[in-house]
Amino acid sequence: MSKIETNVLPPMNQIWSQTLNWQPSDAQEQLFQQIYQEVLEGNRQQNLTRITSPEDFWEKHLWDSLSGIIALEEILAHQLQIIDVGTGAGFPGIPLAIAFPHWRITLLDSTRKKITFVNDLIAKLQLNNATGIVARAEELGRIPGDRASYDLALVRAVSKPSVCAEYSLPFVKKGGLAILYRGHWSDEDTAGLAAAATQLGGKIELIHRWETPLSKGIRHCIYLRKDSTTAKKFPRAVGIPEKQPL
Repeated sequence: MSKIETNVLPPMNQIWSQTLNWQPSDAQEQLFQQIYQEVLEGNRQQNLTRITSPEDFWEKHLWDSLSGIIALEEILAHQLQIIDVGTGAGFPGIPLAIAFPHWRITLLDSTRKKITFVNDLIAKLQLNNATGIVARAEELGRIPGDRASYDLALVRAVSKPSVCAEYSLPFVKKGGLAILYRGHWSDEDTAGLAAAATQLGGKIELIHRWETPLSKGIRHCIYLRKDSTTAKKFPRAVGIPEKQPL
């Protein structure tokens, strides 16, 4: 089998449909395949991901990216402003930009090389609804035009739950959601996050637990509803949320 053949994502339309009640069009499937090829190529220059087998990439990057969103049926058709905080190689933001072309998605990361890769990938995929920005969440979350300007803020396990909340909730409009993508989750995590969210103007609305379709791993998405204005002191200065979590 040639190298090109081994780097082809498996056909997963039936699993998409069974697990998320959604499946990509042929054009979207081709874009997902192109993401995979570009990430494999980008891995030669920098460490983008350790998840490189076709099945793992599909499940842990593509399926996982959409799994936290699909349940929000009441808002999927709306034109939303999304920010992906700590996007890394572009997940979950780029798969969501493909799946929901009517959304505007900002992909944020503090590592310039990663955002350079992300913006190059956006250009190659010809996505006109996504853009990458190099910045720290603690700084961008204080800037008018970004603060309290997004319908959804997404954070995929970049730090402790309370830190992720402090990174994300300042970006969210009142009434919007911050969505934390996590693996393991405990009652202790819930208690700690609930206390932090209250300080940030939010509350835990839902903790969704499910099993990944191939590896049967346990995943959680925590949905934080922004129900009041975030105090001006948040987010705190760069590095403080990590060193002194709420």
